[in-house]
Amino acid sequence: MSKKFELMEQRSALLKKAREAADDTEAFKTIMAEADTLEQRINNLARLEDAERTEPGTPIHGDAKLSNEIRSKFSLVRAIAAQSGLAVDAGFEREVQAELAKRAGRPPKGILIPTEIFEIEKRVLTTSGGSDLIATEHRPDLFISALSANTVVRSLGATVLTGLIGNLSIPRETDSPAVGWVAENAALTPDDAAFDDVTLSPHHVGTIAEYSRDMLLQSSPAVEQLLRNMMARNIAKAIDVAAIQGGGANEPSGILDNNDIQTVDGSALDIFTAVADAVSKADIANVTASRALLTDNVIKKIASLALDGQGRPIGIANVFSNERVVFSNLVPTDANSPANRSLIYGDWTELLLGIWSELDVLVNPYESTAYSKGNISVRAMATVDVALRHPEAFVSIQGITASSDAMPASP
Repeated sequence: MSKKFELMEQRSALLKKAREAADDTEAFKTIMAEADTLEQRINNLARLEDAERTEPGTPIHGDAKLSNEIRSKFSLVRAIAAQSGLAVDAGFEREVQAELAKRAGRPPKGILIPTEIFEIEKRVLTTSGGSDLIATEHRPDLFISALSANTVVRSLGATVLTGLIGNLSIPRETDSPAVGWVAENAALTPDDAAFDDVTLSPHHVGTIAEYSRDMLLQSSPAVEQLLRNMMARNIAKAIDVAAIQGGGANEPSGILDNNDIQTVDGSALDIFTAVADAVSKADIANVTASRALLTDNVIKKIASLALDGQGRPIGIANVFSNERVVFSNLVPTDANSPANRSLIYGDWTELLLGIWSELDVLVNPYESTAYSKGNISVRAMATVDVALRHPEAFVSIQGITASSDAMPASP
């Protein structure tokens, strides 16, 4: 039971007492003063819950001082250039490899890149080749990024676990002892608590790209940021897609791939009613924390075009019952019926994103295609997994199509 709910029950009890004491002015004033104090505490908790709903997921790191030093000093460009044999000063990058390998629990195949240097929750710049980034000829700080979907899972509030080493097993309570009333001298019925585990194990995702020697020899901060952003964006998008659905070959099993989440059949419903059903299911399951709805931009268009009886826009917030909603092109359509859109409602702190070690980057200056042009081939890989602490904290709405109504028909 949430603290806010307990306070609301106490306030209701006080209001009942106030009605009974309506003829006693002093008692009535005293009771109403207590009720007003509780009302303020309830409002404070409501504001706190609202703030928590919009709070991004917080990565769990180890040594904060070391993380800050790495974030300010570590250069991805210098690390790759040094690994490829170019004459650059990469003393700090070499120095921290031992610490990064300790975090990873294994030696790297190439070089380890610390996750601290990446800002993968934000929209980032990207490039398809390094030859156009020579600062003496162009403006890399003004480079135009490719159009790409933003990552969303962390900003929704997913719980991020970094620096993992072995497989992770988290105990979970599945049933608590039953409570019952008994007569005098009667025995209570024994009932034990039940537990199981939520497990995360390593899954690998990566990319291979080719960079020019000129790009890696540049000292321009813009070149450094462009290279970081490209790796961060592409791998972060792949992780988001796996967290939202997953279940493909070698992928983690994401939210929509979990058979234990709750569902709403929206095929015969308008969006407003389907969302109300999802909210009700979450309420009944005691889902209380960082709730939000994730869906795609087709649903956004339907909600944006909804009109009231006078032909005025209803507003997106009203269509979704004033629940927080995020729209993303990373949300897949229904695998069983591509015309159907997916909507996911739930407490996103219940989504665990486990990250093993750092980004492992292997530099190969001898790959045949790159070598013939004097370029360098770079492979980046991340090792992650996703899991749900309580699958019932998520409700999947399926069956909504591009022709669905946003609101119920007028009576």
